[in-house]
Amino acid sequence: METARRAAIRRVVRRGKPRRLLSGAFVSLVGYVALAVFAAQQQFFALDYGTRAWIRQVHGETLNLPMELVTLLGDHVGLIALMAAAVPVLWRTNRRWALALPVLMAGAGALQWLAKAATGRARPNLAPFGFPSGHVLSLVVFFGLMIYLVAMASARRRRWRALACVVAGLPVVVVAFSRLYLDKHWLSDLAGGLMIGTAYLLLAIWLVEVVLVSPDDQPPERA
Repeated sequence: METARRAAIRRVVRRGKPRRLLSGAFVSLVGYVALAVFAAQQQFFALDYGTRAWIRQVHGETLNLPMELVTLLGDHVGLIALMAAAVPVLWRTNRRWALALPVLMAGAGALQWLAKAATGRARPNLAPFGFPSGHVLSLVVFFGLMIYLVAMASARRRRWRALACVVAGLPVVVVAFSRLYLDKHWLSDLAGGLMIGTAYLLLAIWLVEVVLVSPDDQPPERA
């Protein structure tokens, strides 16, 4: 009786999963578009410049090198290292995502280039292509996927899910701060990277686990 009840719950969750993924992606995408429009019109002027002024107050010689090293995690070198570490682990636990991860991250790179070119917003240091933050976008996609996979594998262990969120979310926060500290991005650039990265990740999960999944991969249904 208890087994049948759990199976019924799993069926309901599985059927509602595509709707939740697509709804979350849509909301994140709408949020990103709104941010892009407001950022292009300098609607975040006070917030961006206020944050920049605060960051300058905490500037110090001792933090320069650590921030320059930390920010590499969201660059090509750091992302390649992260994938090199993640793919072998995923190959033992989830081969579908082990194969999909490099494609997913390559798509994130193409997406950030298109988004930056479409917006054409300068960085605080006047370098081009500031919005959205590519570092934040890429890390949200990578670590967001890790959080999702841990949550799915540990569905009944809330402590594991909470720990995964903290461990995976911390690098995103630290790298995002490093982008502000190094004067590479405005605060609104980071928000844009977060929103479009979330939308892209949720769409990718929907595509890989709902659209591309074969019927043989689905748990058997009871009559």
